[in-house]
Amino acid sequence: MTDDLVVSVNTDWSTRLSAWFDSLSPYFERLVTTWTPVQLAIILLAYLLAKLASHWLTPPLEEQLRRIHRQPRLVRALALLLRRLDWIIFAILLWCASELLSELTRLSRSYLLSVTANLATAWVIISIASRLVRNRSIGRIIAVAAWTLVALNIIGFLPETLAFLDRSAFAVGNFRVSLLMIGKALVLLAVLLWLAGVVGDFLEQRIRHGLEISPTAQVLLSKLVKGTLIVGALLVVLLATDIDLTTLALFSGAVGIGIGFGLQKVASNLISGIIILIDRSIKPGDVITVGETFGWITSLRARYVSVVTRDGVEFLIPNETFVTDRVINWSHSDKAIRLEITFGVSYDSDPHKVRKIAAAAIEKLPRVIDRQPPICHIVGFGESSLDFVLRFWIADPEEGLTNIRGAAYLALWDALKASGISIPYPHREVRLHGAMLPPAPA
Repeated sequence: MTDDLVVSVNTDWSTRLSAWFDSLSPYFERLVTTWTPVQLAIILLAYLLAKLASHWLTPPLEEQLRRIHRQPRLVRALALLLRRLDWIIFAILLWCASELLSELTRLSRSYLLSVTANLATAWVIISIASRLVRNRSIGRIIAVAAWTLVALNIIGFLPETLAFLDRSAFAVGNFRVSLLMIGKALVLLAVLLWLAGVVGDFLEQRIRHGLEISPTAQVLLSKLVKGTLIVGALLVVLLATDIDLTTLALFSGAVGIGIGFGLQKVASNLISGIIILIDRSIKPGDVITVGETFGWITSLRARYVSVVTRDGVEFLIPNETFVTDRVINWSHSDKAIRLEITFGVSYDSDPHKVRKIAAAAIEKLPRVIDRQPPICHIVGFGESSLDFVLRFWIADPEEGLTNIRGAAYLALWDALKASGISIPYPHREVRLHGAMLPPAPA
């Protein structure tokens, strides 16, 4: 029975593929002409000329672009065009060649040139539009997917391809699932989630700056708005794909019963992981402190977060911990952090001179950045020393904190020694009363 089913499925797919290729044969016949090699040679020549022209024109145009001041949006827009100058020139040359060839001979003999010019033009427009997406990886995926659809439409393959994907389906109960429906659902879900993120960020800014409520209420309202938008996007996708919501309700009820019977912790970690991903409180590469654990995040999992310490030990911390407990994120919005060390010098020292020497010594350390210059303050008159605090900034907490503090103490020690400034020992005065003295020897 199983072998018969496999043979049937393979035969069905081979029949569909054969029918799809048969439907595309008229388009391939247009390319099998004596003018095809000529058009290919023209396309290759246009590409080489576009690369050469872009290589010549880019440096002077970049120089002109740097002279534009106080117009950042214009500079960004022109920079986007400049990065795609070779493709723009390539498309222009192809359009000129297509028009020229169609004037000299029949229109059908420039078919490949016009198709390639349309494809190049579509790629320029789509690649520029994809820059609206902040995440570059997602932007590239969207650009390639959009260009593929446009290319199929330009060539004329789109109707047959959509029909093939619609015929490639399987049944789940009484519900029919096709590859076309899955593709539409994924595209619609990606677009709606992106729109939900953009609208959510905009509304969050309006809530923070437009409503006079407490910071806690602002955060709560912002999260509620974002969650509502995401749930709304999911419901729209479900309705657009004609998924039976009663089946979804039964499934959610079964999941709820399972959670109630002992999956509370698992569900808590799963939901906490979703919350972490939505609010972006932590991400891979962040340097964090959780309880006594200090390290950097290597991965975010469905149930836990992997944190590796400086000594190579990997801790798997449940997601719930990051939602309910106190977490120090050293690189949440800015990796630069300020550290401080304390020290004391003898009362014979000049405190003004000590401040300058300490700040100058720390500036020479390679990991100290000039976000703010190191600064040294006197903070008190101790029992045996003048007490100082020295503060400085670093931009790489993932490289360790104890080691940079140790390097700062060594640099400070060398600088103070070179200047003849001593670090005193604690002074203690011991008095012995007569009753406590030992008896004199006879």
